[in-house]
Amino acid sequence: MNGTTGTAGPTGPTTDLPLTRPVIVVGSGPTGLLLAGDLATAGVSVTLLEKRPHAIGNLSRAFVLHARTLEQLDGRGLADPLEAVGRPLDRLRLFGRLTLALDTLPSRFRHLLVVPQYEVEKVLERRAVEAGAEFRYGTEVTGLVQDPDGVTVEVRTSAGAAGTLRAGYVVGADGMRSAVRNALGLPFPGRSVIRSVVLADVRLAEEPETLLTVDAAGGAFAFLAPFGDGYHRVIAWNRARDVPDTEPLRLDEVKEVTRLALGRDFGMHDARWMSRFHSDERQAPAYRVGRVLLAGDAAHVHTPAGGQGMNTGLQDAANLGWKLAQVVNGHAAAGLLDTYQAERHPVGRSVLRSSGGIVRLAMAERPWTLALRAALTAFLDHVGPVRRRAVGQVTGIGYRYPAPRGTHRLTGARVPDVTFADGGRLYEAQRGGRFVLVVPPGVHGTHDGPDGPREDRLAVRHWAGGRRTALLVRPDGYVAWAADDASPAAIEAALATHVG
Repeated sequence: MNGTTGTAGPTGPTTDLPLTRPVIVVGSGPTGLLLAGDLATAGVSVTLLEKRPHAIGNLSRAFVLHARTLEQLDGRGLADPLEAVGRPLDRLRLFGRLTLALDTLPSRFRHLLVVPQYEVEKVLERRAVEAGAEFRYGTEVTGLVQDPDGVTVEVRTSAGAAGTLRAGYVVGADGMRSAVRNALGLPFPGRSVIRSVVLADVRLAEEPETLLTVDAAGGAFAFLAPFGDGYHRVIAWNRARDVPDTEPLRLDEVKEVTRLALGRDFGMHDARWMSRFHSDERQAPAYRVGRVLLAGDAAHVHTPAGGQGMNTGLQDAANLGWKLAQVVNGHAAAGLLDTYQAERHPVGRSVLRSSGGIVRLAMAERPWTLALRAALTAFLDHVGPVRRRAVGQVTGIGYRYPAPRGTHRLTGARVPDVTFADGGRLYEAQRGGRFVLVVPPGVHGTHDGPDGPREDRLAVRHWAGGRRTALLVRPDGYVAWAADDASPAAIEAALATHVG
């Protein structure tokens, strides 16, 4: 294998091994499942590797889908099935008196959806399987080496067999302890913010008054969320109880910290699972190293405050999937993948700051931090633009991507779910991973490109009103190109540039 065996580094000499698949995705959490499904839907042969045996359990930490993530899922036909099993909440209380209203969001989804992560994984896995993605469970990545032509991935199965796989690109969506990131030699700078956080799945004798129950008092914090099967997930922390993650956990301790934070323990009983963990804030300096990319917790981890973890990873996948498909299918140059780093790394950094700020204010105990929290709460309550910006960050609605200088003011902006002249919706037109060209009545875009038909990756729709702006919407719902009163030649040039 020309020196590529037995090493784990970012680069190596060219190998004579043929590519066995265009893309390998490592990790079958929500991020990896969405990415694999997007690639397979776009006609890319993709293999998903997962160290664990095939089993979607009920031990998920994530319970919230925010509006922007629901929009992304709607663009794949997956939002309605999840809305059917989840429970909407149009208010998000972060700490004390600070409540963020979601019912005025400029979105079809004016709420967050309380739904366990395993329900999200079910619908994502089903979609990926139906689209033709290959799954290899019980397969651990032990190293990788890339060269100018591809990536050689070293694996070991649960039965102990070792081997190699060859791919054009590899995406590490394998969590905080990412084997892919480690094989690249990338640092994961940051620190542990909260240690000895307790987790428990319990039954409650008393039903909480709110769907999500969260508060902090003194040195204690607690969060309760329903699974929908009679059990609730408890996430709690006691500043005075700083012990290793390996320290045994008893239900009495979970009840005690919940009482400290919430004033009562709701009659917790029949715990089916309990554990401890520590919450870190970390971010990889690069999301792309050559032919290897990182997404989700492999690229960034942060505190659970605001429920942004799973959502940020899913939005990473939505950003990366169509770009990889364009490159692998020959419709774009590999340089398009650099925009993944440019667009998603700043979002990950922003999420670290906002979630970290929330948890620090929630756990405030010194007079000056308590005063700061009170002042911030009052400020957000009375200053509408600042409150809307905070809601936009937490829900993901407020982010836009950087645009090249000189481009239209809408370039990089999120596009809401507009209704077209034929009565259809934007997010319906996106299904199948399509670009959507929206033009005024009487103006037409062509499905015929220089390299053949574009029907499989382009939908053309007309504005319902008299709007004159031509808009090319990317498969992830952001503006790729826009122009006022664009000529047919300008529209075709934009399609050739972005769609191929």
